[in-house]
Amino acid sequence: MTQSQKIATKINLQNPEYYFNREISWLQFNSRVLQESLDPRTPLLERLKFLAIFSNNLDEFFMVRVAVIKEQIEAGVTKLSMDGLTPVEQLEAISQHLRPLVQTQHQHFEQELRQLLFRQGIQLMNYVDLNQEQRVYLHQYFEEQIFPVLTPLAVDPSHPFPHISNLSLNLAVVVKDPDTGKEMFARIKVPRKSLPRFVKLPAPTSEGSKKSKTTVFSYVPLEQVMAHNLDALFPGLNIQEYHIFRITRNADLEVEEDEADDLLLAIEQELRKRRLGGSAVRLELYASTPETVRSMLQRELELEDQDIYAVEGLLGLGDLMSLMEIPLPELKDTPWTAVVPPRLRSDQGEVSPEKGNGESSNYNGMTDLLSDGVDVFKVIRQGDLLLHHPYHSFSATVQRFIIQAAQDPDVLAIKMTLYRTSGDSPILQALMTAAELGKQVAVLVELKARFDEENNINWARKLEQAGVHVVYGLAGLKTHSKVMLVVRREQQKIRRYMHIGTGNYNPKTAKLYTDLGILTCREELGADLTDLFNFLTGYSRQKSYRKLLVAPVSLRDRMLELIRREAEHCHQGGSGRIVAKMNSLVDQEVIATLYEASLAGVKIDLIIRGICCLKPGVKGLSENINVVSVVGRYLEHSRIFYFHNMGAEEVYIGSADWMTRNLDRRVEVVTPVEDPAIAKDLQEILGIMLADNRQGWDLSPSGDYKQRRPTSDDQEQSGQNLLMNIAMGAN
Repeated sequence: MTQSQKIATKINLQNPEYYFNREISWLQFNSRVLQESLDPRTPLLERLKFLAIFSNNLDEFFMVRVAVIKEQIEAGVTKLSMDGLTPVEQLEAISQHLRPLVQTQHQHFEQELRQLLFRQGIQLMNYVDLNQEQRVYLHQYFEEQIFPVLTPLAVDPSHPFPHISNLSLNLAVVVKDPDTGKEMFARIKVPRKSLPRFVKLPAPTSEGSKKSKTTVFSYVPLEQVMAHNLDALFPGLNIQEYHIFRITRNADLEVEEDEADDLLLAIEQELRKRRLGGSAVRLELYASTPETVRSMLQRELELEDQDIYAVEGLLGLGDLMSLMEIPLPELKDTPWTAVVPPRLRSDQGEVSPEKGNGESSNYNGMTDLLSDGVDVFKVIRQGDLLLHHPYHSFSATVQRFIIQAAQDPDVLAIKMTLYRTSGDSPILQALMTAAELGKQVAVLVELKARFDEENNINWARKLEQAGVHVVYGLAGLKTHSKVMLVVRREQQKIRRYMHIGTGNYNPKTAKLYTDLGILTCREELGADLTDLFNFLTGYSRQKSYRKLLVAPVSLRDRMLELIRREAEHCHQGGSGRIVAKMNSLVDQEVIATLYEASLAGVKIDLIIRGICCLKPGVKGLSENINVVSVVGRYLEHSRIFYFHNMGAEEVYIGSADWMTRNLDRRVEVVTPVEDPAIAKDLQEILGIMLADNRQGWDLSPSGDYKQRRPTSDDQEQSGQNLLMNIAMGAN
């Protein structure tokens, strides 16, 4: 037993009071997302975007996390969470914590954002406020575009309550037969996939509007257009009332991998079930909905009172994201043009590929970039290259690497893992080209990547048809690693080139997420990746790696060793320092080990964007631990791990958070950073994040997050803005 463990034995580190609840911590993260919408410093349309992200995040939270807890309750599970709550208590805590947030969200949109948008010429109008000319236009739009799509479904003894699909917006309509006086109920689904949620009105034609220099963008919610034209759907009946509601269903896939002869087919079957939807987990409706309609919906959907969210204003605010297409750049963030790292620039090279053809999502457009004469393999041989997206161009780096490899006659084989990608990925087009040119191409496509299963199935089939060897992942494990291996013959010698990163091979999210990657040809890393791919595609049972930390083989044990080593340095009279950046910190063993290190005197800074179950700053436990969350323009997705090691510093990057699922149930890859200059660059990134007083939030021992604000002596410093300036300055 180490000295730090001996000290920690005096404290019961299993005590639930030392941990935050995972679900509540996630809700607090989403609250910080909402705060970006509430913050007047955020450009107006970006505020609308963050409001939409908050809603979309909540949808996924209910579809997965709340659904799992409800399944536990139904199964009679009594196991306590890390913080000592039963499933029933967790559900109650979620409801209590979330309702004020939802109320704030809707009040903010209805009472502030609507008015601010109106002043800028963006009118989100209610049908009742329209003039006659606008109503005539929408009536014609209804008849031509909406009416043919609608299917009213009656509910009576001969028509059972219809199945209502996941995340669907619906009208509950009460009609009355004028002959019998009988009231009847019907449900109509709002066709949001085939029609825009917000119907755009034509520009005003009045004399006053001609004199105005302000362009007006006017919209009416689709469901309101439907609601005010219901007579066409129920001729001969009197419309008594209508009420809008929305439901969320369990959307988590359940695949028995050991029993599935064909994993691809098994997941396709589960996707069909998801489209229909599992059991309902949430009902959203207007607060004005009468009790008769509310209770009927609650009964038919088999929901409890705490599953119902009654709001004032529009439902499904995630659809507001579509308004980001409005061409008013002054209401958005200043556009960012990703730069090409200096070493990958040609002598005449463009520094801003998005202004040329470098950021094209089209494969043919990308191949044009190769005509600049830059040899990416020569660049890598000269030394490791750090990539930092979206500050560095994804297309001019990662995509260039794979496209050049696909076309290079000296490249013999290409192997990669694929967790998420876009529907028009030039990388996958390049892989198919490589296979067609006779190269050995192997791709592990993770079919269980949540909510990307269908896209991955489609790509898997296309890749197979092109001659690519496709593997669908390992039973019981998700392959979450982000690695690519290129095998090349050079003067009768085989050399391996690699990309090891923190983010998905997705050109679209590479513009929205902050991620890191290293291009390298170090021999030991190449040998490790070869062993890893043999494990992923064959029957290898690799138990150790030379340099890489691989989950579930060695990552957990090595990370714990590195934390404990810092503690031992303190016990030996030295100092200890840890800085770690990741998405989430949940694993109890890792948290307990960090507590031990804190007790030993190790100074620990954690940059945790999302869930954090560790309590920082608790006297006698975690006084040496600080936790900051950065929520800004880009989604912080990179993972960096720094250990001081008495001056012999070690820095790692990779795909894994410190969560139990990442350490034990996923294939993850974390690589040491062996280039001293790159290690210093990564330390600089950590320092910039820790100093952020614009989008930084400090976690308190009570679980509250306090937003940082510059003092009178400090300048406002956004870490992401500073990193953009650094990227431009390198040019």
